[in-house]
Parts: sequence; structure tokens; C-alpha cells
Amino acid sequence: MITTLLWDIDGTLLNFSAAEKAAIRSLFQEYGLGECPEEMLQRYSRINKAYWERLEKGEITKPEVLIGRFRDFFETEGLNDAIASEFNDKYQLRLGDTIVYCDDSLKIVESLRGKVKQYAVSNGTIAAQSKKLRLSGLGELMDGIFLSEQLGIEKPNVEFFNKVFKTIGPVDKNQVMIVGDSLTSDICGGNNAGIVTCWYNPEGAAAVKGYRVDHEISDLHEIFDLL
Repeated sequence: MITTLLWDIDGTLLNFSAAEKAAIRSLFQEYGLGECPEEMLQRYSRINKAYWERLEKGEITKPEVLIGRFRDFFETEGLNDAIASEFNDKYQLRLGDTIVYCDDSLKIVESLRGKVKQYAVSNGTIAAQSKKLRLSGLGELMDGIFLSEQLGIEKPNVEFFNKVFKTIGPVDKNQVMIVGDSLTSDICGGNNAGIVTCWYNPEGAAAVKGYRVDHEISDLHEIFDLL
């Protein structure tokens, strides 16, 4: 019986891709950088993903991710990479301007309130996630919010989860389930923490060996069956 849900935010409760595209395109206009077509956004997304995976492995720091990804992206596109730091600062706030729910996530979280404990667990920045959670209404529905910048450690490190459990009190790990779209962050983190894992895989991506996926769903409404 699951009594506690740990929700990932980006790509799970909220459509991160939509927010990312809108934020970058609006900043391209603001900085006079020209058009930002889909293929350019896809190149940025690949660079960004590679940086976050290196962070999850402990190879680089969060500041190196946030600025380095844009520096590499601008260099790849032949743009001025000197604006990378300033661009990132504005990007963090702009991310919260576009709220797109995954599978009616707001209604799902709201309907589960009082039935199970629900916590947000994210590697996103404080600036971006605080705004998203506030404007989406998800924040006020959570029993607690845990951001890696505040904890000083990233998912999938077991210490991230140890700090969560220390705050929320003693838990039976067999009754705690993390729900997330990332195998390398959410599922690996759940494995490290010894809790139940639920991989949100709406695109039907192929599973990767080395991760224990207890449950796999393509729609968040399937959570009800698991509870």
C-alpha cells in the first residue's frame, strides 16, 4: 500500500518541453537573436540533456550546467556566448510563464490530497520551480516541496532522499513511491533510496538496463490503479 508519493515536476506533472520552447523563443526575440526554429531547439535540448546527466553523475556542478549549456548552444549556433549567464538568469524566471499540465496533473494531485502524502522532488532551480509551483497551483496542494538547490544535493544521490525522509519523518520505504519521467534521475534515485519506482513514459521509450522499474505508466491517471 502506497501512502507517500514523491512527484517529479518537469516532464511529469508539468510539460517542461512546452515551457522550455516558449522561454527560449521569447528570449531570442528580446535579445534580437533572430528566429529559433524547432531544429535549433532540438539541438539545445540535446546539449541540455547531456549537461544534466553529467550533473546527476556528480561530474559537474549546477552553475556549470546552467551557464555551460547556453554557452555551448550559442557557440554551436554561431551566436555571442558572452550573454550565456545573463540569458540563463532570465530563462529561469521565463520558464514559469508557460504552464502546461501533463494529463490533468493538477486535478489528479488535488483528488489525491488527504488520501496520500504528496511531495514535490526536483532538481530544477529555486527560481524556476517556485514560480511554476505557485502559478500552476500545484505547490499549495503538496505536503512539502524539496528542491535540490535547497538540499545541497541532486537526485539521484541517496543523500537527497535521506534529507527528504529526515524532514517528513519516519517512513516505510515500501509505502513510498517516486513518480518521474527520468530514468537517470527519478528511477535511479528511487533505486538508490530503496523506495518503489514509477516511470512515467508517455512517449513509450525503450527501457534501459540497469534500472529497477517497479511500475511503468503512459498516463498519470494510471496512478490511481497503483494506489
